[in-house]
Amino acid sequence: MRLFECGTLVPGCSWHTRASDDAEVVRRAVDHMKSAHGETIIRENMVDNIKARIRNEANAA
Repeated sequence: MRLFECGTLVPGCSWHTRASDDAEVVRRAVDHMKSAHGETIIRENMVDNIKARIRNEANAA
């Protein structure tokens, strides 16, 4: 499983998601950014930042 923890991008946010592939993790993270953090435009660098923070759940601390 692949894991993204929003707090690695938005300090203080405890939201996280996991899925079997990065594309689904990114989709969920973008939805979260829009609904929880008020982002109306998701720029390419935001997607890149999300992708850079996705890791294998087995490697999560």
